[in-house]
Amino acid sequence: MNLYIKQKIFSLRDKYNVYDELGDPVYAVEGELFTWGAKIHLCDLMGNELYYIQQKLFKFLPEYEIYTGNQFCARIKKEFTFFTPRLNVQSSYGDFEITGSFMEMDFIIQRNGQVFGEIHKKWLSWADTYCLTVTNPEDAAFFTSLVIAIDNCMHNESNK
Repeated sequence: MNLYIKQKIFSLRDKYNVYDELGDPVYAVEGELFTWGAKIHLCDLMGNELYYIQQKLFKFLPEYEIYTGNQFCARIKKEFTFFTPRLNVQSSYGDFEITGSFMEMDFIIQRNGQVFGEIHKKWLSWADTYCLTVTNPEDAAFFTSLVIAIDNCMHNESNK
């Protein structure tokens, strides 16, 4: 299953639209405006929150947590590496390793050597645009929240 995640560029807060392969909207993602650290909500089309992503403050390397309701779901930590980015995910779905390309444009999501998804960032676009490929459509919302957290880890954190 492929999902397309496109960030809105003319917005005061983080906003993303998520589309399926036919171009139909699937999820809406919106950040809060006045918070200490990023807090971003992933909602279905009816406005029901599925997950929210919260930045952990005062960390040497970027770290984000994902919650569903008030229940902790995952922690994403960027590792210190030289050339290719790597993130570790500890989650209730299992632990994942996310490895990126040199230019931080492509990522592979793996657990115990098995690929669970791929992320490809579109070149030369106005806003960050990603194609997320997941093997299990039931996990699409969770992996979409991972993409949003990775985008923040890789791109928003380097601007501070």
